[in-house]
Amino acid sequence: MPRRGLIARNPSVLYFLLALAAFTLGVTLLSEATGVGVLSTSFVKTLGKTLCLCLVAVAMDVVWGYCGILSLGHFAFFGLGGYAIGMWLMYARTEIIVAESLAASPIPPTGQEISEAIASQIFGVVGSSELPAIWTFADSLFLQLLAVVLVPGLLALVFGWLAFRSRVTGVYLSILTQAMTLALSLYLFQNESGLRGNNGLSGLQNIPGLEDASQASISIAFFWASALALGLGYVFFAWIVSGKMGSVIRGVRDDEARVRFLGYHVEHYKLFVFTLTAVVAGIAGALYYPQAGIINPAEIAPIASIYLAVWVAIGGRGRLYGAVIGAAVVSLMSSWFTGGGAPDVNLGVYVIQWTDWWLVLLGVTFVLVTLFAPKGIGGLFDLVADWRAPHRHEDYGPDASAKRAEEGEE
Repeated sequence: MPRRGLIARNPSVLYFLLALAAFTLGVTLLSEATGVGVLSTSFVKTLGKTLCLCLVAVAMDVVWGYCGILSLGHFAFFGLGGYAIGMWLMYARTEIIVAESLAASPIPPTGQEISEAIASQIFGVVGSSELPAIWTFADSLFLQLLAVVLVPGLLALVFGWLAFRSRVTGVYLSILTQAMTLALSLYLFQNESGLRGNNGLSGLQNIPGLEDASQASISIAFFWASALALGLGYVFFAWIVSGKMGSVIRGVRDDEARVRFLGYHVEHYKLFVFTLTAVVAGIAGALYYPQAGIINPAEIAPIASIYLAVWVAIGGRGRLYGAVIGAAVVSLMSSWFTGGGAPDVNLGVYVIQWTDWWLVLLGVTFVLVTLFAPKGIGGLFDLVADWRAPHRHEDYGPDASAKRAEEGEE
């Protein structure tokens, strides 16, 4: 029997790509930079950031919904990708500013003087004038892009190898990933980390070399890049989970001991999925934070990874489009509720202000989905599919004509 293609095995991929293409085209035509200007630049940035969150949610769904590893540290990989590209953005932008300010000097500045001025400009806020060792390659875009992939990937590889070879599973593994995230966050809060402590990296929306470009043009460019990354990531993960590897990792999720008994190296599969999804999370972060404009250690706090798990659960884990739906719906609603878009509710004796009550609403929604709709929002597509499927009420035995022919022969 010939092997079926990806679309035949997973038709939702085609529907998703068509929906993503239509959405991208619609935003482009309505944006300020390339369209009629209905959508503001800030809202286009919000939509671009949402696409990045959808990508990291898809990665989370693969590691949790398909492989059964509830990681509470994948947003840390997301943040590390943002820090890696943020270092280059901040260094290169500061270098341009310093070079312009020193150009008027009677004596041309040396490379050493420019380097010292850059270090003082960046780290003066934390009381330092020296460039930390981890900034050695911050002037190289290629090396920092490489760090976007390597730093989250190596951290996930080392952590996963230590955890999986010890056969840590279930809630204990979740606690370990949360502890890793907390330790990383607390380290980055220190000024000695070399990443400006709780000040973080700022001004990331100013892209070096594009000083003359408007923020509207930059925002739509990052929106396109985010949409492309989400489309490619979705197809790639759909290809993985639709093939033999997908069957194995689902087997690991459902009955790890049986898969190991069948001769599969369970630890290798778990390590591969954990590391691969960490790399994709880092890429998503590298696209997200130039649109956000700032990154600080609070972005890597354990609560962010918990939110990520909530998005996937609400959208419907174990189905890639469910992760996209959950991340998109919850993140956009969060922007609306916490940004003052939702009107306050006056109950007479108490006024509900959604900026304070949004997390309560999110928590209640998560509990209700877990108890009464474990398939999440994505489960609605199952109801539609069942409704459209033909319903047969007749007996599935031999039909009447076949029965009469049989009686005639007798």
